[in-house]
Amino acid sequence: MSRHPEILWAQRSDKVFITVELPDAKNPQVKLEPDGRFIFSATVGATDTKFETDLELFGAIDVDNSHVNKGLRHTSVVLEKAEKEWWKRLLKAEGKAPTFVKVDWNKWVDEDEEDEAPKDNFDLGGMGGMGGMESMMGGMGGMGGMGGMESMMGGMGGMGGMDFGNMEDDDEDEEDLPELKAMEAGESEAAVESEPTNVDVEKTTEEGAQESEASAAAKV
Repeated sequence: MSRHPEILWAQRSDKVFITVELPDAKNPQVKLEPDGRFIFSATVGATDTKFETDLELFGAIDVDNSHVNKGLRHTSVVLEKAEKEWWKRLLKAEGKAPTFVKVDWNKWVDEDEEDEAPKDNFDLGGMGGMGGMESMMGGMGGMGGMGGMESMMGGMGGMGGMDFGNMEDDDEDEEDLPELKAMEAGESEAAVESEPTNVDVEKTTEEGAQESEASAAAKV
């Protein structure tokens, strides 16, 4: 046995907005007929419980210019009226509407307030479902996604040579350089002092010879 999904509706003089509230619907199907017939069916849950409804609307519709958008939580339909007029009610039959058919107060406006209401706020045809979103994203192709950002960063390649780590190392090298030079200079002076010159060697040799001669004369 099938169940009826909850139906919300609102209208303008040229359109009827129908929302089928049925979360997690599987394979939702919508059929529209020009004489004003709206048929919906879908299944829900692990047991594939069937939900369906067959409504005879108040007036005729333009099927070709009507739009259907199937979502995860609900199915939204914008029906284009065959004639621009304000319907007295959603269904053709007089009397109280079924309990599952309710007014969508979020979209509803009174006839005398239509001119003040936002235009085409609920016209799904303008967005084309998800295709409309893809078109919007496609219009941002000039940004090239992350590639565009990479290109922008690539344009700053001139900054690549500024390696602050290397700059710090260079500064340290420059600071250590005078001390290094002083150390090298000190080592050179010490080396000079420790190495005897030829003059010192000659003096030592002469003094030794003189002492040897004096010792020999004393013995004689």
